[in-house]
Amino acid sequence: MKRALISDIHGNLEALEAVLDDIQQISVDEIYCLGDIIGYGPNPCECLDLVIKKCAATILGNHDQAALFDPDGFNPMALQAIYWTRDQLDNGPGSTATVNKRWDFLGELPRHLDQGEFRFVHGSPRDPTNEYVFPEYVFDQRKMEILFGKVQNYCFMGHTHLPGIFTTQCEFISPDECDYEFALGSEKVLVNVGSVGQPRDDDNRSCYAILDMDAKTLSYRRVEYDIDKTANKIYAITDLSDALGDRLKHGR
Repeated sequence: MKRALISDIHGNLEALEAVLDDIQQISVDEIYCLGDIIGYGPNPCECLDLVIKKCAATILGNHDQAALFDPDGFNPMALQAIYWTRDQLDNGPGSTATVNKRWDFLGELPRHLDQGEFRFVHGSPRDPTNEYVFPEYVFDQRKMEILFGKVQNYCFMGHTHLPGIFTTQCEFISPDECDYEFALGSEKVLVNVGSVGQPRDDDNRSCYAILDMDAKTLSYRRVEYDIDKTANKIYAITDLSDALGDRLKHGR
């Protein structure tokens, strides 16, 4: 069983389409989305429609949750984008049934998914929706022990937009450091699959991961997309900060 693991699309239609095209070129059985389909980007409805159609399972992200409820802990730029996103979801495109389908889909998303030794979350194994696990956390041994205590074997997540593998030896291994391939052995690991729509690791290409559940291997893939097209859409929308377009170009 091979799964493509995508996360943090953030309304970036061009990035999502490029990643889905890339997935189609390789043999996978299913696509899992680890949350934050919407927020920040200019095409929340279109991205939702594609995830509904293409993904076998989807986890609730903090931006998805913020569209449903009162946002908590969001900076002004993210908050403004969430309010704009809500308006887009309320007003189409599509029929009333299509609009309701998108809202219903968001409202029914689980906070985590457990399948034997595999756990799928958006944020962390302790707080599946909101907790960040940054690479520098490897210097806090107690924090890492607590997080690994919530994991049976392997936990896959997004949220920070920073791809890489956390080990019980308090290491963070970036995709570059493992040549984009990592063997899942007997040791527990936390795996961040990176971001499709808003990478923040100084590489502006979309990032996602392929999990081979039988061979117990993980591979990262980077995909180029039309960044200028997405950025120009953002610049044209008054309620989305120009900084959201700028950061796509720099990958941070």
